[in-house]
Amino acid sequence: MKTDIPMVEIDHRSGFCHGVVTAINKAEEELASGGILYCLGDIVHNSDEVERLRAKGLKTISHHDLASLKDSKVLLRAHGEPPSTYRVAYNNGIEIIDATCPVVLQLQRRIKQTYDTDHSTQIVIYGKAGHAEVNGLVGQTDGHAIVVENIGSLEKVDFNRDIALYSQTTMPLDGFSEMINEIKRRKSTDTIFTYHDTICRQVANRVNHLREFAAGHDIILFVSGSKSSNGKVLFNECLSVNPRTHFISNPSMIAADMIDRQADAIGICGATSTPRWLMEQVKDRVNEILTHG
Repeated sequence: MKTDIPMVEIDHRSGFCHGVVTAINKAEEELASGGILYCLGDIVHNSDEVERLRAKGLKTISHHDLASLKDSKVLLRAHGEPPSTYRVAYNNGIEIIDATCPVVLQLQRRIKQTYDTDHSTQIVIYGKAGHAEVNGLVGQTDGHAIVVENIGSLEKVDFNRDIALYSQTTMPLDGFSEMINEIKRRKSTDTIFTYHDTICRQVANRVNHLREFAAGHDIILFVSGSKSSNGKVLFNECLSVNPRTHFISNPSMIAADMIDRQADAIGICGATSTPRWLMEQVKDRVNEILTHG
């Protein structure tokens, strides 16, 4: 019978991506200088991190709130915003603290350039409709871009017209490749199809690493906010190689039956919106369960 307790390990590559780190650093710098700082939408799709910053004074507002706000400071999170948001801020005398991720910002510029150059080309965005980043991308085309999340969504595309395909930065690479191949198969022979791989490699490269991490541990606790689309994708990647993968948002969600003392190794990992401190808390809770039952 096994007598020693399992090793508990946090994946060293999990946690905030560079864009989220920058946004949170900017928020904390502004909050430290005093005054009121608003954030347009949750700064990150993790309620525990949002609550931590709320306690420091960060106030989350909606686009509806923004329209009635005057002479204030508003932080734009890493996901980016459409041009209409900047116009509202300018008209209301709002100072923008722009924390848009550079990768997203570059993508916005490329889509806008394509749209401004040739209105006849359909701009298709592989992404999740309604996602904050996608809303910002569609905004570069005055709302004309077509958002497709899967092959079935391609019914919205006219294959007799030229197509330019872009991707939300956090979508899976294999899904993007599948989209390219399907458009090539269905488009008319006399139309032009261009595609632009705009997927963030810092995010995409985590997939294979996480699969290896999940396969190398008996039990996986995947830590993510329920709103995180990236979290859902990465959780499913872990689950596909390790059926003993559990989705939790914080330590309070750890059930005793998730933790098997007979396991050799328990792994803790998370989404690009999961703070390291939260994974540390999960590790502490797991060790507490293992030690005290």
